[in-house]
Amino acid sequence: MDRENLKEEIKSTAARLFGAHGFLLVDAVVKQDGAGVTFGLLADKPQGGISLEDCASLNRLLRDELDTMGILSGQYTLEVSSPGLDRPLKTKEDFMRCRDRRAVFFLNDSINGKCEWSGLIREVNETSVLICPQGEVLEIPLIKINKAKLLI
Repeated sequence: MDRENLKEEIKSTAARLFGAHGFLLVDAVVKQDGAGVTFGLLADKPQGGISLEDCASLNRLLRDELDTMGILSGQYTLEVSSPGLDRPLKTKEDFMRCRDRRAVFFLNDSINGKCEWSGLIREVNETSVLICPQGEVLEIPLIKINKAKLLI
């Protein structure tokens, strides 16, 4: 199985497994580490506040599931951790959860001549996020968002 398909299989398995235990998969990254591979997974509770014990438990559950599935061969490291205070916002659901909070958006295509915007998240729909930067209303299409995170 190639690296991209393996990443998708692990993401899918982690999302299903984490969801069954009341957690969310926030993000997944695959890194080559010399002879082995590291799978970094960010997990959280829907309302936030994942603990170190939660991460350890999810790590054990996922490792056991992946070993049972037999999709990994060779040396690998599995890292389940908290997304931290500056958790990335990636999905429509992430933005909905953060309504009425301030966030910064880094865009892959400029809007009104700027590729970086910050403001209060007001509304979220199927295709865009409406924010209020400095009293105005700005609609940011989800497909233009390269990266976003809450302002602390």
